[in-house]
Amino acid sequence: MAEAVPDAVTSAGAGAGAGSRADDSADDSADDSGGDSGGGGGDGMWSSLTVGVGAARGVPVDEVLALVLETLRENGLRPGEVTEVATVEARAAEPGVVAAAARLGVPLVTYPAERLATVAVPNPSAVVLAAVRTRSVAEAAALAAGGELLVPKRVSAPVGRPARATCAVAARRTGVTSATPDIPATPTASTVTRITGSP
Repeated sequence: MAEAVPDAVTSAGAGAGAGSRADDSADDSADDSGGDSGGGGGDGMWSSLTVGVGAARGVPVDEVLALVLETLRENGLRPGEVTEVATVEARAAEPGVVAAAARLGVPLVTYPAERLATVAVPNPSAVVLAAVRTRSVAEAAALAAGGELLVPKRVSAPVGRPARATCAVAARRTGVTSATPDIPATPTASTVTRITGSP
């Protein structure tokens, strides 16, 4: 039986394979067609964007990156506004997730499943709970340091095989930190993986 994809729900799509490096030029023509953004990051209202990623083991980097880039584009956001990729600690060394963060040029931040399980999310999943001990990965990881959920979880749509990636986007406004005492706005050093270059 195929492994359950963390946060896999209804539909949403990743496009075809993404390029070797993401930059702002990839989204110069972005529009607001996503409808869930609550305001794009391009207007300067956000201090940082966090992309939460859920993934099954063996997920290809192109699937993760294509999903992230399409999700940003459809919601009027740009890759250059992303300050970190976040996921569950169990996927800290997953090559496809690590490489996606590297290509975006941002750190990969990881949280224990127990921490993510305390984060309130709009789309919890019992399937995800059984797989990684938290009802959400993408949304919970995006929100773990506080902020506002701009884009609920999206699911990749590879051709000819099951989806292996999900993502969600959260933002923090300038000067705003988490109001939840047991979820710090800045993860401890032990939960942060700094990406220095593409593998």
